[in-house]
Amino acid sequence: MSDQGRRYLRFGAVISVIVIALGYLAYTGVQDSKSYYVTIKELGGMGDGAYSKRLRVAGNVAPGSIKRQGTHLEFLLVEQDRTLPVVYSGTEAPPDTFKDNAQALAEGKYGRDGIFHATNLQAKCASKYAPKPGATPPAEPNAQKAALTAAPATQGQ
Repeated sequence: MSDQGRRYLRFGAVISVIVIALGYLAYTGVQDSKSYYVTIKELGGMGDGAYSKRLRVAGNVAPGSIKRQGTHLEFLLVEQDRTLPVVYSGTEAPPDTFKDNAQALAEGKYGRDGIFHATNLQAKCASKYAPKPGATPPAEPNAQKAALTAAPATQGQ
């Protein structure tokens, strides 16, 4: 084989190794970032599959269950009649809306110890978005749109 043929062969081998390495990195990156949304009930029925997957679990924070130590947090998620102990050890402090009875979404892994080990938390305070007691509910969107279209146009006056 000539020198030029050997150079092409080496160049092809190097390019092949680079393409395979990039493909592997892309595949493992997608696998690591993928997470499955499950309910607490579904989590209990997953068996051994629950321990190997990255999961998202939602529920309400049980009143009086929050124990804080800096960014480390322990609490219980409740969904209907089921509870799930959660330990959060993230790098960021929990959101301000994370309180008793708040809706929360924990992302992480379920441990064989029966505790959900969260690395990310999201919380929504349901009372913040509820209407005030005695307040009249907003008009229907279609009624508002009809009122706007029925108003006379004042352009050019």
